[in-house]
Amino acid sequence: MLHARLSPHLKKLAKTCPAIYRQFVPSCEEVALGSLTIADPLLEDAHTVIPGLIYKYGNRALVLLTLNCAAYCRFCTRRRKVSDIEKGIITSKDLDRIVVYIEQHPDIKELIISGGDPLTVPSLLKKALQKFTRLPQIKIIRIGSRLPVANPRLVNQAVLSALKVVRRQPLYLMLHFEHPAEITKATIQAVRRLQSVATMLLSQSVFLRGVNDNPDILYELFSSLIEIGVKPYYIYRCDLVQGIEHFVVPLEKEIQIMTELRTRLSGLASPTYVIDTPNGTGKIPVPLNFWQFNKESFVDFLGNRIINFPNQEEFKTVNMNFVQMIEPKIPVNFGDTKRDKMC
Repeated sequence: MLHARLSPHLKKLAKTCPAIYRQFVPSCEEVALGSLTIADPLLEDAHTVIPGLIYKYGNRALVLLTLNCAAYCRFCTRRRKVSDIEKGIITSKDLDRIVVYIEQHPDIKELIISGGDPLTVPSLLKKALQKFTRLPQIKIIRIGSRLPVANPRLVNQAVLSALKVVRRQPLYLMLHFEHPAEITKATIQAVRRLQSVATMLLSQSVFLRGVNDNPDILYELFSSLIEIGVKPYYIYRCDLVQGIEHFVVPLEKEIQIMTELRTRLSGLASPTYVIDTPNGTGKIPVPLNFWQFNKESFVDFLGNRIINFPNQEEFKTVNMNFVQMIEPKIPVNFGDTKRDKMC
């Protein structure tokens, strides 16, 4: 079960901004289980080849370095295990096993380091990067973090020292932002520190009902990010995870929002809108309303046909392997998103 944790920085923001509060403060809505939700819709556990290493795609692998975060997002895809810090401990022997596995699979060229938040364990991160960057086959390092939002003060010299280990490869930092209120002065300062050691900073976001399902909010978010040197990279459809159904936005509404945003944002400020398919076979770009297309289904990386129900109010059972989320059953009464834009 996902524990509750807010940093002092977020506690202060949550007092005045409902969009921040909703992301980090537990809700009774989390105990309502939808008929189609599962704990691990991306089948990460099934693709865990050794402790700490997920291998789903030929040329890249995902390292879960820790299950610790500075604050726990209530919509976390890995809420089945994130915050269970003891369970997620990665030892030096585990790192050595990961290195051996990578060496045995020379197609792996890129490592994505995530968790939990790997920037919350800088000593372990430094040790891992020292091992991974020595591998001649590794050409790219990606690290995912929400630390500049959750607790920007922790983006300190220890974190920067760990990241400086990456010299031979380009280092891409993937920062998680959901709402413009997260881009505080302290967060901008943390971003500046990270820019001094990284090749490029990119952002990832998730459509969240009652948080950012509004074109003006996302316009402000993506515009503000590109202005501080963070390239909006992905915006995801919320995963079909147990306990987060109340965050899911209707597919049709998401498409409408992204269509409007594409007319207002530059290409540089426009993220790719994707669905991470629940059978673990790729992040599929979603077309916008500039085209006429079938919203009822799409094809994943393996050619499987995925069924959508973009306009229905209830979850419906089709094939449990190929199902997408629809309008959640649980109503959300958490304030006006137009007001939240200015919080």
